[in-house]
Amino acid sequence: MTLKELFAPLGQEAPPLPVRGLTQDSRRVEPGFVFVAVPGVPLPHRRPLDGHAFIPEALRRGAIAVVGEQDLTLPVPYARVADSRQALALLARRFYGEPDRALRLFGVTGSKGKSTTAFLLHHLLEEAALLSTVGLRLGGEARPPIGHFTTPEAPEVYAFLREAADRGLREAVLEVSSHALALKRVEGLTFRVGVFVNFYPDDHLDFHGTPEAYFNAKTLLVERSDLAVLNTSLTHLERLRQRPHLLFGPGGEVWAEGVREEEGLRFTLHTPWGKGEVHLPLIGAHNVENALAASAAALAAGVPLEKVLERLSGFPGVPGRMEVVQEKPFRVVIDFAHTGKSLEAALRTLRPTTQGRLLLVVGAAGERDPRRREDIGRVAARLADKAFFTEEDHRTEDLGAILEAMARAAAAEGGRFELVPDREEAILKAILEAQEGDTVLLAGKGHEATLERGQEALPWNEREVALKALRLRAKAEGSSPREGGA
Repeated sequence: MTLKELFAPLGQEAPPLPVRGLTQDSRRVEPGFVFVAVPGVPLPHRRPLDGHAFIPEALRRGAIAVVGEQDLTLPVPYARVADSRQALALLARRFYGEPDRALRLFGVTGSKGKSTTAFLLHHLLEEAALLSTVGLRLGGEARPPIGHFTTPEAPEVYAFLREAADRGLREAVLEVSSHALALKRVEGLTFRVGVFVNFYPDDHLDFHGTPEAYFNAKTLLVERSDLAVLNTSLTHLERLRQRPHLLFGPGGEVWAEGVREEEGLRFTLHTPWGKGEVHLPLIGAHNVENALAASAAALAAGVPLEKVLERLSGFPGVPGRMEVVQEKPFRVVIDFAHTGKSLEAALRTLRPTTQGRLLLVVGAAGERDPRRREDIGRVAARLADKAFFTEEDHRTEDLGAILEAMARAAAAEGGRFELVPDREEAILKAILEAQEGDTVLLAGKGHEATLERGQEALPWNEREVALKALRLRAKAEGSSPREGGA
C-alpha cells in the first residue's frame, strides 16, 4: 500500500511512497513506517507520556509520515487528526486490508474469567484464531502473547487478524479488555457474538475513575456485536438487553443444574438446543460460569450441542489459570490471581480440596492502584494459612514499600506471613515448607513470560521456577518430583 492510498480517507494529500508498516511506538519505527503520535494515558501513579514528544526519534528511525493531534510542521507528510487513537485503529485496518471482513469475530469481555472463556470458546469452535492475555492460537498453532496487554494495540490486532485470514481461518476469538475498548484498540471491528462474562465494579478504577465509566467501556463490546451473550447477574442487564441477546446463568436460556466437583466439574447443561451432561476437567465451581458463557456463544454460532459436550470434556485447560504443576504428595498450583477479589476466589476454590494447609506465594504490581496491595494482604491473611509476600512486576516503584503495605494489611488481620523479596526464593521457601496434603498456590504471574524489575523485563516462567524448586526439594530428599495436571 502507498502513503497516498493510506492517507486518502483522512483527506490528506500524500506522495505514492510505499508504506512498510505503522506504529504508535517510536522504538518500533523502521524505514518506510508511518508513526502515529498518541497522547499518553493519565494515571494516578505517573505522568503520561505523549507520543508527540517522540516524533523526532521516529523521524531519525526512518518514518516517512506522521499522524498526530497537534499543529505541527514536519519535513515529512503530516496528517493532523482530532483523535490519534481512532486514527491508529482505522489506519491499521486499512493497511492490513480489512481482514475482519473475512472472519467471524467473537469478543469476550468481563472482569474475571475472560481468558478461560476465550480459550474455551476457541476450543469449541475448533479451527479458529485466538487473541488473548495468555497467548495466541492460529488454529492449533500456539504462540506467546503480544506484550503485557490483554488486548494489544490496534496495529498488532489487525496484523494478527490478517494472518488468520491469510491462513484460511474463518473465525477469530478476541479477549477484549475494558482498556482496549476505552483506548480504541479494537475500533472498526464488528463482532458476530460479544460475550460479557461478569462485572465487578471495583476493578481498574485507577484507569476508569468510576464503576460507571468502567461498565460503560465494557458495554461498547455489546454495542458492536450482532448478538450479545450476557450473564444474568450483570449490572444494568435491562439496558444491555436492548440488543439481540442470549442469557446464561440462573434464570437464563443457558444454565447449569446439579454442579458437583468430581475430578473436575460435572453438571447438566440446559440450552434452547437441548440438554446434556458435561464433564469439564477444570478446578473450581466458578469455571461453570465460564463454560456456560463459551457454550452459549458456540451454540449461537451453530456448533451442535453434541460437539459442545464432547469438546468440553476434552478441554486441556489454560496455562497459568489454576494450572496444577504437582498433585501429590502436596499440590502446587499456578494462577494469575493478582487482585484481592481474584485471589479470594482462587483461595476459596482450593480450600475444599486441600487436606492440609494452604500456602500462598503472592505479590502486588507496582504502578497500579495502591489499594490492590492492601486488598491482597488482607485476603492472604484471612484465607491462607501462611503467605510469602514477594515481587510481582514492581517496575519503578520501591519493592520494599509495596511489601510493607501488604504486611501492614495482613498484620491487621492477624495473618501469618514472611517477606521474601526475590520471587524465585519465595517459591522455593514455600515448596520446602509444604507437607503432605498441603496446597501451594503461586499467584499473580500465571502465564506471563517476563518479570518487571525497575526498567527491566526479565524472562520468567512460573512453571519452570516451580519445577526447579520441586527438583531441589526432591534432590534433598532423594526422590523425584511428580508432575501432574487437572
